[in-house]
Amino acid sequence: MSEPIWFPSEEYKRGSHIEALLQRLGLDSYEALYQFSIAQPEAFWKTTLELLGIEWFTPYRRVLELPQGPQWPHWFAGGKLNLAHNALRHARTRPQALALLWEGEDGASSQLSYQALEAAVAQAVHALAGLGIGQGDRVGLFLPMLPETAISALAIAQLGAIFVPIFSGYAAEAAATRLQDAGAKLIITADGFYRRGSRVELLQNARAAAALSPSVERLLVVRRFGTTPLAPNEVAWDQIVPHQPTQAPYQPMDSMDPFMLIYTSGTTGKPKGTVHYHAGFPLKAAQDMAHLFDLRVGEVLFWFTDMGWMMGPWAILGALTLGGSVLLYEGAPDYPDAGRLWALCQKHGVTHLGLSPTLVRALMPLGEEPVRRHDLFRLRVLGSTGEPWNLEPYLWFAKTVGQNRLPIINYSGGTEIGGGILGCTPWRPIKPMGFNTAVPGIHAEVLDENGKPVRDEVGELAVLAPWPGQTKGFWNDPQRYLNTYWSRFENIWVHGDWALLDSQGHWMIHGRSDDTLKVAGKRVGPAEYESAAVEHPAVKEAAAIGVPHPVKGEVAVVFVVLRPEHLASPDLERAIGETIAQRLGKALKPEKILFVPDLPKTRNAKVMRRVIRAAFLGQNPGDLSALENPQAVEAIRSTAG
Repeated sequence: MSEPIWFPSEEYKRGSHIEALLQRLGLDSYEALYQFSIAQPEAFWKTTLELLGIEWFTPYRRVLELPQGPQWPHWFAGGKLNLAHNALRHARTRPQALALLWEGEDGASSQLSYQALEAAVAQAVHALAGLGIGQGDRVGLFLPMLPETAISALAIAQLGAIFVPIFSGYAAEAAATRLQDAGAKLIITADGFYRRGSRVELLQNARAAAALSPSVERLLVVRRFGTTPLAPNEVAWDQIVPHQPTQAPYQPMDSMDPFMLIYTSGTTGKPKGTVHYHAGFPLKAAQDMAHLFDLRVGEVLFWFTDMGWMMGPWAILGALTLGGSVLLYEGAPDYPDAGRLWALCQKHGVTHLGLSPTLVRALMPLGEEPVRRHDLFRLRVLGSTGEPWNLEPYLWFAKTVGQNRLPIINYSGGTEIGGGILGCTPWRPIKPMGFNTAVPGIHAEVLDENGKPVRDEVGELAVLAPWPGQTKGFWNDPQRYLNTYWSRFENIWVHGDWALLDSQGHWMIHGRSDDTLKVAGKRVGPAEYESAAVEHPAVKEAAAIGVPHPVKGEVAVVFVVLRPEHLASPDLERAIGETIAQRLGKALKPEKILFVPDLPKTRNAKVMRRVIRAAFLGQNPGDLSALENPQAVEAIRSTAG
């Protein structure tokens, strides 16, 4: 591993959530706090939730009970609460503080104080109840990032119903798969949204998805474009919600009552519906945001994401629960010009900015000038998640955006985790591309093939004890959940990532374990090949896969997207291969370098290596509904042979 490039300072320690927790527990270091969190989880979680100000209608009798083992924990047993109550409780202490900021791609914008947001949520509660939605009913959220998206999610939870966030870029069939599995009764959607200056007619997809989903009775439509005509089974948001009372009761919910089903794409088979509960995901989001990102009261979080990905609900629920503000943005990050993202940060006073590594790679070719011409003085913390980094974009993010003074809080976990397993804290030095801690309260380890902990070598990332936020299984498919995470080692969650933990307590992710290559008898993460490839000046981005070989067992094939000023050629192929061999060693030189116009990615810019491998080998790539650019798959297929 490389040496740290960022070091803690009093500026980041003083007044932080970690400082308050250390003082309350009588501990003298971050390292002591982490060890306390896994050795005494009951005391850790009790104190953490007290400091976060979490309110209960009925106090819990015990932090954790395990009547069915660690696979099915019962958190805060006996307690009753409502996540919407905790997200909006600041309306009673800081009513005029900003809660929700929104900007559309067309320049439209709005903001809501905590008091105004609570009133808007109450109106949506009454409207939903009038449409027949009650406790336990499922409601699809097929929406872009609009104010009504956050209002709807909170209102559904306040009622005791369950929301199902669906990526706004899905085609009708992909959306319907999730609606059908969840048995959704209502879809909340919009007539459309703006993307790169064009109108995306979302309502057409929502109608088609509803027609494929027998359980769906009605559509509640946010008319982003104005007075869109509606069908008989459709109701306009603007016609019913604003006319409702501005106060509504919060439904007391058991700690383990579900509030959200969020689907992840399966490698094969149907998507997995992860079940999240009132005393899980929202508390984990707030805790991670406090202990890693140190979001404080009055600060502004902007994570470039969609409601259909975990980071959408995470950003809204976590920021509001902590008393911060959350910025939602509808459009593309570089439209109408390369400075749009940075203009958003300047205009809305963003203090915490989260971007994926792939988005950073896409912004780099636009240059430093669009960043430099905007005043980002309020930025205090940078965040990233979704995939492993390459060194060049990481350092660009740190230098150009962070001015070599801001910490990059790298964050890795998943939808099933409810947040992070690994992260960074400003209380420890930060090495490029890695993680300087497991998240407090997460007993993480790196295990060898026998399930034994190892240091300074790559192994399986695992979690040895349950945590709040852990999914309550997969919707209507408990055995698939057990097979996915609990079948490798007894009573141990195996996450599916290859990781390395060094002797100084710094972690690295080396990619999904099902992505990992074994070349010349050595396990190599795809990120190592990709980092080496992008060191060549012609390479914009790369993806590495392992393919079978009759003699060597497995060899590496690297797919390369070139920068615009370069053209594919045999000479360039050899040069990139030599660059990789110089970095990794001749024994690990890739078998092939293949040039493609694009790599298949999700809307949140995650490269889908399993899709690349399947397409190249002529296999079934599984669920492709999450892809933003399915045409990239055909380009991969054309390289085979």
